[in-house]
Amino acid sequence: MPWEKAFDEEAAVDCAMQVFWEKGYGNASMADLLAATGVTRGSLYNAFGGKHQLFIRSLTKYDQENRRQVLGELEALDDPRAAISGLFDSVIAETTEDKQRKGCFLINTALEILQHEKDVSELVTKGLRETEGFFRRCIEVGQARDEIPSHINAEATAKTFMATLVAVRVLGRGVFSQDELVTVARQATRLIEREEP
Repeated sequence: MPWEKAFDEEAAVDCAMQVFWEKGYGNASMADLLAATGVTRGSLYNAFGGKHQLFIRSLTKYDQENRRQVLGELEALDDPRAAISGLFDSVIAETTEDKQRKGCFLINTALEILQHEKDVSELVTKGLRETEGFFRRCIEVGQARDEIPSHINAEATAKTFMATLVAVRVLGRGVFSQDELVTVARQATRLIEREEP
């Protein structure tokens, strides 16, 4: 008799995502994953192939529902400077409201990238590069509209913003206060401010 799924696959991925996000790949045991998903070992392997594949599904789900969704909403504002500030504000708010100090699943994975296989590394790199691309596009549009100084190097500034965003996420897990995170973000966004005549 062919094997049939008797559970909601997406709900299981969501539960697994919470485990991986909180514990990281290495510290998340199969027992943790089975307990969180409520799925039997056999069903989990039949549906996903194993822990690694489930991790990929979980990280992809997180990326789609968090980073991509937020960037899409901000780009739809059609206001480059507001979009850049809005991303920092959103990340700071999410970081300070995170009582469990879980941080960003994507950035957490980047911090342990040497423990992962190539497909995980590629997924993380793609996500961070796309965020960097968001910053670069905002700067370039702002420059085209004469809202951001034309002498600014869009690519270098986008990398600086990306590094600052990572710093906010990491330092916000208990090292820096909300006020300190705001100070860091504001210092970064001054790079695209026009000088007063």
